Amino acid sequence: MSEIVPIITAKRDGGELTDAQVDWVVRAYTAGQVSEPQMAALLMAIVLRGMTRAETARWTTAMIDSGTRMDLSAITRPTVDKHSTGGVGDKITLPLAPLVAACGAAVPQLSGRGLGHTGGTLDKLEAIPGWRADVPLPAMLRQLEDVGAVVCAAGPDLAPADRKMYALRDVTGTVESIPLIASSIMSKKIAEGAGGLVLDVKVGGGAFMKTLPDARALARAMVDLGADAGLPTVALLTGMDTPLGMMVGNALEVEESVAVLAGGGPADVRDLTLVLAREMLDAAGLPDADPAARLADGSAMDHWRRMIRAQGGDPHAALPRAVETETLRAHEGGVVERVDALAVGLAVWRLGAGRSAPGQSVQAGAGIELHVRPGDPVRAGDALATLHSDTPERFEPALAGLRDGIVVGSAVADTLVGVLDRIGG
Repeated sequence: MSEIVPIITAKRDGGELTDAQVDWVVRAYTAGQVSEPQMAALLMAIVLRGMTRAETARWTTAMIDSGTRMDLSAITRPTVDKHSTGGVGDKITLPLAPLVAACGAAVPQLSGRGLGHTGGTLDKLEAIPGWRADVPLPAMLRQLEDVGAVVCAAGPDLAPADRKMYALRDVTGTVESIPLIASSIMSKKIAEGAGGLVLDVKVGGGAFMKTLPDARALARAMVDLGADAGLPTVALLTGMDTPLGMMVGNALEVEESVAVLAGGGPADVRDLTLVLAREMLDAAGLPDADPAARLADGSAMDHWRRMIRAQGGDPHAALPRAVETETLRAHEGGVVERVDALAVGLAVWRLGAGRSAPGQSVQAGAGIELHVRPGDPVRAGDALATLHSDTPERFEPALAGLRDGIVVGSAVADTLVGVLDRIGG
């Protein structure tokens, strides 16, 4: 273990780690030969001193090499993946994966569970009766070939160093590092083995990246890592000051996603789904495919149903509903100035839809149904939002923050919305 000390001090003093040092420390930490306090010290040094592009690329490769790479070469369709850095109401994966599959590509979407105020794709899909997140690799490959899309949990052999390291970062104040964030995301995406990658980097009050400069830096770091690994990568920066859509919560977001697949749903969800679909189809070498037509003719919905059935779910089953509701109403008339994404996300978490520690259970039916968007006129007494939970004692803590998050005034506040920038390609 004495080998780790010179590595810690080198980074503490602003030095650049060698390839051999990076390879050794990632391998040794994964094998339990570097203690948690020692790795925490190195991670804090990285947070404070940063890493060069070469260091970050090597760190990413070392995390990939801690496990196995998926081999998708047997898939006859072109493969392409998408990753979002997380937001409030961000249900885009649900309609996007079957839509891109309906256009002829294969989407191997390995997703995660929610923690804190941002929801997890697997939690949302698990609201569907019978649906299973765990799909063995042979079944995953068959589903990709037959259906064209799979959304499932990553196996334990996919970048295990990242799984162990992220758990440590989460409890040591070392999450906020662009090189560490970029390598964490890209190690898993590169190991997935898809032929192209589209990133949705959220920016704003409800996102991890609060400002455009920070979001651009993260996007550029991830696009560069993709290029260095031979994975064509494009990043879109999209606003997350306001929640996506009108439904936030697990079953509620499934309901809204199905509405989009049926050709309806909120315009912001539908528009971003189509923008990302076009980017993915370009990356897959299918630029002439028309995702809007696949929504209109029902084939995207057909692929959704096939995808859900392939993982044991019943796409026609009734979704869970919370047993209790509470309505937040406007105290005065005016115009909705803002609907704060972070406030909504925290309220949904307090209602039971999210977790504060890995492994906690969530309420499938908990969440918030928004009735207004910024710019909407309201009168005193109008419903602003309906809160859903199985445990009514959660309503007051959720309302406490939500009352300040939906603001009625005289003018719409400036917010980050829609596609703000594109990096790569």
